[in-house]
Amino acid sequence: MTYDLLALREAPRRELAEFLRTRRTRLRPQDVGLEPGPRRRVAGLRREELALLAGVSSDYYQRMEQGRDVRPSDHVLDALARALNFSAEETRHLHSLAAAARTPARQPRSYIAEEVPDTTQRLLRTMTTPALVVGRFLDVLAWSPLVGALLGEFTQLPQTQRNLLSLFLHPEADQTCPERAATVAELIGMLRTQVAADPGHPRAVELVGELVVHSDEFAALWARHDVEEPTRGQMRVNHPLVGELNLDWDAYPMPGTPGPMLIVCTTAEGSPDAERLQLLAGLLDVR
Repeated sequence: MTYDLLALREAPRRELAEFLRTRRTRLRPQDVGLEPGPRRRVAGLRREELALLAGVSSDYYQRMEQGRDVRPSDHVLDALARALNFSAEETRHLHSLAAAARTPARQPRSYIAEEVPDTTQRLLRTMTTPALVVGRFLDVLAWSPLVGALLGEFTQLPQTQRNLLSLFLHPEADQTCPERAATVAELIGMLRTQVAADPGHPRAVELVGELVVHSDEFAALWARHDVEEPTRGQMRVNHPLVGELNLDWDAYPMPGTPGPMLIVCTTAEGSPDAERLQLLAGLLDVR
């Protein structure tokens, strides 16, 4: 077996092991009805305690956390999820990681570059609200005129640098996005979910590798193994021309499995934010 195939085979097991370990060490004994005891030398639950709560042998669970070649059934995964008080998103992520770990390693395959259809490009040009198309790994692929006004020079960067995480991890991002840190954490959770679905994708490997090296903030949050599957949220932006804008955003999957997302930002009708957004559109002749 070549080194590349060995790495491909071990990566999903390692992801599964690290995800379980981070969640186990966060869960306090009292969270699951256990006495913490006077002397605990480990953070969170012990492996033996979690195995008991999930109804599996401690040796079997230990092998899972060690990244060994174990193939847990859906029943075992669901039992672990219940014992760890997983959310629905975390449970889906656990099953996705286990499925990847059970899949035999394959030679690297070719990937088709993400593209935005001409019809979608035309739609974006007609939109009078901020909207953008984001790829699986948060690359910004296309945008409406108002997004161009909000993001400014970011839209002039080479395609490989136009990534939402790179934008919000920029040193000056705090000045324009007061809730930048929360947005970064959410985006990293979204990225983690996508990477788990296709851990060998070259764009995922490239992006995560670059961000880990160049951003201590990203490295620390990536190591938490948080997952997010948000479909809507809020964003606050300080624009130099019109001031603060509070935007609601919704994500709409585009055709293809998996495929890019269309993210549309809106404001409440008649609100001060709507007036400021309309003012910005007028100043930039985006109508």
